[in-house]
Amino acid sequence: MKHMTEEDIAGKLRDAGLRPTRQRLALARLLFSEGHRHITAEELHREVARQGMSISLATIYNTLNQFSRAGLLREVIADGSRTFYDTNTSDHYHFYSAKEGRLIDIPGDQLKIAQMPPLPEGAKVASIDVIVRLEE
Repeated sequence: MKHMTEEDIAGKLRDAGLRPTRQRLALARLLFSEGHRHITAEELHREVARQGMSISLATIYNTLNQFSRAGLLREVIADGSRTFYDTNTSDHYHFYSAKEGRLIDIPGDQLKIAQMPPLPEGAKVASIDVIVRLEE
């Protein structure tokens, strides 16, 4: 992913149907300006503070959820207590290192699902999420 300018980021928000408010722009800049990444709300909150900005953790959660609903982020629940937000929304999977507290991408073409059970009547697959938890 290329480096994104402020204009690129505002356009990305508008294209997703979101108004580029000051806080959304600030958070989007941190999330999207340097390529793909996995981040928790708490980690983003610490980055915001290091930048000298004052955005509440509740606002960060709300914004991350808005970005996820708009298709800008992918929500990945790594375990019962940790949710990551992934800027890479393409089809791919993850390794999860609990010891390091991080997700590592697995390219979508490197994992094959050989068989699926029959789907309930009228249902269709929207996505398949795979997290390979590492023992370390």
